Amino acid sequence: MSASCCDSTCASPTSVSPRYRKALWIALMINAVMFAVEILGGVKSGSVSLLADAVDFAGDAANYGITLAVLAMGLAWRSRAAMVKGISMMAFGLFVLARTGWAAMSGIPPEPATMGAIAVLALLANGGVALMLYAHRDGDANMRSVWLCSRNDAIGNVSVMLAAAGVFGTGSGWPDLLVAVIMAALALTSGIAVTRQASREQARHAESSRIALP
Repeated sequence: MSASCCDSTCASPTSVSPRYRKALWIALMINAVMFAVEILGGVKSGSVSLLADAVDFAGDAANYGITLAVLAMGLAWRSRAAMVKGISMMAFGLFVLARTGWAAMSGIPPEPATMGAIAVLALLANGGVALMLYAHRDGDANMRSVWLCSRNDAIGNVSVMLAAAGVFGTGSGWPDLLVAVIMAALALTSGIAVTRQASREQARHAESSRIALP
């Protein structure tokens, strides 16, 4: 993270680039559409990793909406929003772990062709979003959480593609379950990183406010 955005004197809300706002709106719409696509594909194929990715798309769409809502606010509000998003990322990870355990008990392998096709489509969508947001990855906790979400999505899509190939080659559902566990771990670690940074920013803001009092 760049030193210029590591304290409460980070760039003011009014300096937010219009290009960043536009990228967030595009990202929100893409994630909303892909949520619907992956829910249908996950149900049709029986893939827990696709369903996990669909829930992630829904969470990301909500996160982009939160980011847009607080973008013009002060650092304190942006760090609070980042805290909410970090917690939601961890909650997603726990949900995926629970859903994976349920799928493991059923023992029914997913349908790999549908998994692979939708994973490729999702990768194209998330790859485009990640490229749009790459230039803004080193901002405050709120901006960093947006970048981490898009990065995790692209990694998750590649993993689902590999899982589809594994299911096709082995006839087993374990590659799908393994990828779901990896996606859950990625969400948990990213959520922890975002909440820690948001906590530090909130502490610095509180200290700055205390010092500023007469």
